Amino acid sequence: MNNTPYILIMAGGVGSRFWPASREHLPKQFLDITGSGKSLIRQTVDRFLGFIPLDHIFIITHKNYGELVQQAIPELLSHQIIEEPSRNNTAASIALASMKLSKLDPDATCIVAPADHVITDEQEFKRVIHLAVMHAQAYASIITLGIEPTRPDTGYGYIEFDKSDTAAVCAVKAFREKPDRATAEQYLNLGSFAWNAGIFIWKLSVILESFHQHAPGIYEKLVLGMDVYNTPAEIDFIDAEYPKTEKISVDYAILERAGNVYTIPCDIGWSDLGTWTSLYDYSEKDDAHNVSLTNPVHLDHADHNLVLSRQSKLVVVKGLKDFIIIDTDDCLMIYPKSDEQAIKQLKETLKERGLGKYL
Repeated sequence: MNNTPYILIMAGGVGSRFWPASREHLPKQFLDITGSGKSLIRQTVDRFLGFIPLDHIFIITHKNYGELVQQAIPELLSHQIIEEPSRNNTAASIALASMKLSKLDPDATCIVAPADHVITDEQEFKRVIHLAVMHAQAYASIITLGIEPTRPDTGYGYIEFDKSDTAAVCAVKAFREKPDRATAEQYLNLGSFAWNAGIFIWKLSVILESFHQHAPGIYEKLVLGMDVYNTPAEIDFIDAEYPKTEKISVDYAILERAGNVYTIPCDIGWSDLGTWTSLYDYSEKDDAHNVSLTNPVHLDHADHNLVLSRQSKLVVVKGLKDFIIIDTDDCLMIYPKSDEQAIKQLKETLKERGLGKYL
């Protein structure tokens, strides 16, 4: 690639929908959710190390998880771990990291990716990233990867793109919220919609100008630190000013407002592993369509279940269908897959009952 890009990996989330395996003190990006032997953040870093040097990889995370990042990726130097003092959503974190990286190389390109997604076709991913970097460098464009939908999924946001554009990089017409089933089926049939993967490619100068234009409140607060970024003095500045920034996603703050946004519809074997059901869909199943991420397990007249437990414990399940069964050291959850969107709210209910130590 021309002018080796920087990688910014987003690793500050709490993984609420993966409770009780994912906890506030140890969220899912630091867990081996897939049974591969590697945490999700380790898989993400290794994927990029296939074509990007280590010194160009940076991770932004909440300050509570800085040590977890260092433990998961011990080869990183301390300045490659950017810690945010508060959770202010993705716009503020990307603006902060972009300003810090621009001081290292103001003309550089940056690839932004979540720490907790799975991509199985790494060669195709590398090819698509290369194409996106070339486009971003040549046309000062903002690129968001679009995943070619395989089903009318209601759990993803969608990108509507210009289907008449025969180029591999297509102009984005609109971003669509998570649809209902009928609308998702319509999107699938039209062939001009892709799932929004939350993977972005842009020149640092372009994204910072976009913040200046479309999210001036965030830009004006954080740009005051340009003289201290990448110095010991930055910690005090970030602690004082970062929590004052608007809590808004980069999608709302920038992508939906900018005019130079493009997408590359692609098939890279992507899954965001955002919910237990997405992990179920991703994982290998037995003849009864069960996913058993544990051993030993005995399933009798049980089908379409997901089972995850401590490796030393025998799990016996009979007569259940379409359930999520998660057993940790201090918590057992047996929950219907059809209600899994309520798990996030369940955590709030448990907190109100004084059971916060289990969260």
